[in-house]
Amino acid sequence: MNNQSDHNILLNAEDISKRIVELGASITEHYKDETVTVLALTNGALVFAADLIRQIKSPVRLDTFAIASYKERKSSGKLNLRAKPKLDVSGQQILIIDDILDTGLTLSGVKDWLQAHGAASITICVLLDKQVAQRKAEISANWTGFEIPDEFVYGYGLDRDEFDRNLPFIAHI
Repeated sequence: MNNQSDHNILLNAEDISKRIVELGASITEHYKDETVTVLALTNGALVFAADLIRQIKSPVRLDTFAIASYKERKSSGKLNLRAKPKLDVSGQQILIIDDILDTGLTLSGVKDWLQAHGAASITICVLLDKQVAQRKAEISANWTGFEIPDEFVYGYGLDRDEFDRNLPFIAHI
């Protein structure tokens, strides 16, 4: 069931790839020759982060932050911190990479954690910014791949009950 015709495609692989090149150039321009510590939020942002960091020409340190606020396709309203970054974030220029900004709870929680642990600066890049009526947390991204309607999406790292992360496109239900 990985044929494109089996899904309602919202963003195709070509459009995603093109936008990632643009995001990488913009992030490179922002950081220039400064070292940036990239924190990919797992599991959803892994595919996006892997493609994006190859487009960033600044020096990059990479780590992951395992955190979740979703259960069975809905926000639980609570953050579940599963694994903290292994790299020291104190005094570092941090770029959080996430798959989607919707309620804002996950990114807000991660940003608070990083501030409490002494990050020098924190920027955020999301692949998708879901246009929800009202965010539960006041937060926005410095870089956004695409704005999307308030629909459940999957593919390109985003899951549908832990499946379909491997699709090269983003589809909606």
